[in-house]
Amino acid sequence: MAEAASKQTILVFGDSLSAAYHIPQSQGWVSLLAQRVKDNQLPYEVANASVSGETTAGGLSRLPAAIKQFKPSIVVIELGANDGLRALSLDAMKSNLEKMILASKQANAQVVLLGMFIPPNYGPRYTNGFKAAYLELAEKYKIPFIPFFLDGISGHSDLVLEDGLHPNVNAQRKILENVWPTLKPLLANNSK
Repeated sequence: MAEAASKQTILVFGDSLSAAYHIPQSQGWVSLLAQRVKDNQLPYEVANASVSGETTAGGLSRLPAAIKQFKPSIVVIELGANDGLRALSLDAMKSNLEKMILASKQANAQVVLLGMFIPPNYGPRYTNGFKAAYLELAEKYKIPFIPFFLDGISGHSDLVLEDGLHPNVNAQRKILENVWPTLKPLLANNSK
């Protein structure tokens, strides 16, 4: 099929927040993104290579194989939350994210970075450093960036699972609405 061959791939590379944790896969924000791309007749396929529990170190080790498999033109990186929850080294997290950005760019893929916040109980030095790591990388590499892609969801008990962390089914469309305005211009620019 010529049409399938001409489609480009958006690779969503994240953790449980993008892997439809404890909800039907078809109702996760990445599946909703795939449906929106299809509804808008954009020449893209969406591949979800997100793994629950993934850290930036795990993501970095998996990314080369995912790039080779999917040959993405856009890579959406959504990692770091598990590093933060485990209070792992911020320097290591930032370095891992940076290496993923560079590997994606080396593969001629555009990168979208989805930022994350962590709860304040980790202390201001760690929480501020965590948030700053994403911003600094986005500015350094001039890549599209969403500072907090769970904006409007985190802290709302009606939008998270009983664990208080993971977005529920009702939150998935909101996540898509947080991501879509940043992603949409790239899709229009890449469509030929």
